[in-house]
Amino acid sequence: MSEYLTLILVVFAVLSVVSSLTAVYVFVRLNRQERRFRALINVLRNEIHVMTNSSIGMGKRLVAVEHKLNLTVDKQQELENRDPGVMAYNQAARLMEMGAGVDDLVKSCGIGRPEAELMALLHKELHTGQNLPHKH
Repeated sequence: MSEYLTLILVVFAVLSVVSSLTAVYVFVRLNRQERRFRALINVLRNEIHVMTNSSIGMGKRLVAVEHKLNLTVDKQQELENRDPGVMAYNQAARLMEMGAGVDDLVKSCGIGRPEAELMALLHKELHTGQNLPHKH
């Protein structure tokens, strides 16, 4: 009976050693996996950081471009408003859209009759699709 007991103890000892070695092996593999995952997480964090900074930079540039565009539009409007001739023609075009006639344009906008007639002809052409008369 003591031989069986010794055999059982040897088997348990071998199983304990095998289990311990297996546990150490699994522990080492898990540590390696953890290091790889941490490295991958760091790489991804860095990429996200770079992308975020790029997006912020592009957003700032877009805001700056939009600001410059608004300034340009304001300056263009200011320049158009300074030129009385442009104002007169812009006003004439608006009146023409509202249905004003040639006499109305001459009186309201201070443009000459030939210009008013030309504007009326162009307005008619643009809105009816008729061809302008050709002189041969």
